[in-house]
Amino acid sequence: MSSTTGGPSRRTVLSGGVGVLLAALTGCTSGGGDATTSATGGATATPGERTTATPGAVDDWRAVELTDVTTGESFSIEGFDGRPVLVEFFAVWCPVCTNQQEEMGVLTDRRNDVVAVSLNVDPNEDAEQVREHASEHGFDWHYAVAPPSMTRALVEEFGPVVTNAPAAPVVTVCSGGSVSLVEGRGVKSADALAAALDRC
Repeated sequence: MSSTTGGPSRRTVLSGGVGVLLAALTGCTSGGGDATTSATGGATATPGERTTATPGAVDDWRAVELTDVTTGESFSIEGFDGRPVLVEFFAVWCPVCTNQQEEMGVLTDRRNDVVAVSLNVDPNEDAEQVREHASEHGFDWHYAVAPPSMTRALVEEFGPVVTNAPAAPVVTVCSGGSVSLVEGRGVKSADALAAALDRC
């Protein structure tokens, strides 16, 4: 439903609040979201910045066991060791995310060495909604719902941008284990994603 007063719609207001809420819950309200981490998975802090553990957080988000909603199989990001992985964070309601997934589909059609994972980070969406979304659009890579502990760990590492679905955040996980947030907000083309992987 759109507003008749020219203000933002209710969905826009609510979706903008998701990232802020998650950031507040994890205590991660700073950082630009352009962090790069080492192969050991530790966040790179800016000089003078303290990093503290969050209760209930996971040691390494790449080790979290996920369920592929399209196949029912279990997997983890680190389980694809030796192959580059693109992890795209999305919400079903987000059209920008769908456009980003279309670009990921173009890339995976070109390169069979790349593993694509679309990870739902909207706490109001569930596995059935994600399954229907993937099926409706004909996307055939790994789809999963991030558990809250994983989302908190991702926010700690990359900042709240990973919960901002319209920013279409994508993280590369290189075959050597290093991870980085792909630069730019909004849809990243298949060529831009390939270039990010080539920098691994």
